[in-house]
Amino acid sequence: MKYLRTFELIEAVVRAGSIRKAAEDTHLTASALNRRIQNFEQEFGWPIFERLPRGMRLNPAGELLMQHIGLQRTDLARVQSQVADLSGERRGHISIACSQALLPYFMPDQIAIYRAAHPGVSFTVNVRDRTQAEQDLASFSSDLALVFEPVHLVDFEVLYALPQPVHAVFQRENAMARKPELRLHDCLAHKLVLPSAAYGVRHLLELAAARKGRSLAPIVETESFDLIRHYVTCEDAVGFQIPIGLSAEKQDTIAHRPLAERDVPVGRLLLGQKKGRTLPVASSKFGQQLVAALEQRAAH
Repeated sequence: MKYLRTFELIEAVVRAGSIRKAAEDTHLTASALNRRIQNFEQEFGWPIFERLPRGMRLNPAGELLMQHIGLQRTDLARVQSQVADLSGERRGHISIACSQALLPYFMPDQIAIYRAAHPGVSFTVNVRDRTQAEQDLASFSSDLALVFEPVHLVDFEVLYALPQPVHAVFQRENAMARKPELRLHDCLAHKLVLPSAAYGVRHLLELAAARKGRSLAPIVETESFDLIRHYVTCEDAVGFQIPIGLSAEKQDTIAHRPLAERDVPVGRLLLGQKKGRTLPVASSKFGQQLVAALEQRAAH
């Protein structure tokens, strides 16, 4: 390691064929570069260049030294690769508990981005409701959790909180798509397709309906947000989801609108880990990537 910079300067002289040209390329003065090479030759015990009237070229000792420099570079790259593997950045395993809303778009994109940079890292994605996600962290079954409206937060260290309003999902031609503001009572006048009670979206809807003296009577209740999105295309019904799980692109069959905050408060999608735990390198770096991605969504 001590001679890496000197080796780079020797290579520069070999490429340039002269001290003067190599000094320009390396942003040194010719006298400083010449002194570095002479000091190295003195320590090495042999001259490595033939000094010619029109420049410099390697002598046999220099040729052997250049072979050594190449081997040093190869060995250093191998050791750096082994250290990266040892740290887990490139060959680790990441387990994450997440809400179903993250499955269609957000989580596949983020995993693909990470694996493009670290193809040796593998993933386990555990689909969990808001209570199960916290249990996963506590039992070390998942390194990270990304979940909407967790319940207890006792051992949950929040890394980032993204506000998420509850959106109503319905057929594109429904008159609700044209309302200037979508109120909860507009939705309750329709047939309802709801997530099960274990999910944060259902919890916020139940609280909002109770404040208005109403109750929720779904025609379909399910643990699948995919089913909710698809069922509203089959019958004139209204489903509910958070926007991170809905495509931002124009859709031919469905539309979605946020519910008025005066009716249903904005919830929080929380990224977290077990409180006090030092994560493996790969999981920690993926958590940092998720924070950056969520920050970007919050800015738009």
